[in-house]
Amino acid sequence: MKLVFATIATLMAGAPALAQEVSACDDWRASVRGLAEPWEENSRTFANGKTRLALLDFGEPAAGPVHILILSPPYDELGDRQCRIVSARGTIGFYDLDFSGLQATYDPAIGLGFAIPGRSYLPETDSAAPMYLLITLNQATGDIQARVQVTGG
Repeated sequence: MKLVFATIATLMAGAPALAQEVSACDDWRASVRGLAEPWEENSRTFANGKTRLALLDFGEPAAGPVHILILSPPYDELGDRQCRIVSARGTIGFYDLDFSGLQATYDPAIGLGFAIPGRSYLPETDSAAPMYLLITLNQATGDIQARVQVTGG
């Protein structure tokens, strides 16, 4: 666990990693049909319930069906939280994410930090490599950064 928190801290400090895409919830990926079941095991709240992360699994494409949904401050004029989707690239998700392995930390200078173990698809070998999806979230500004840190393979 200490290694994961150190990895998050390194990411927060700007260490090189593979950038991922964070986008608004304005396409099919934001559909409730993608919420991975059982919901209570694939959704967690943080910061006294103000922030929620949820696993989305659409089953396709086979090499990238999994995304992360984030509901978090700041709030809009109606009091709704911002909604963002973290994907590998475009509308392609991740090969696999182990939501039960999600770990979180907080740094007042940066915000919330999340590490989710998983696997990235490697098309050149038609295999998968272990990795961590690392996410930082500044609730004051709404800024969300996501990176993949390959851990082997």
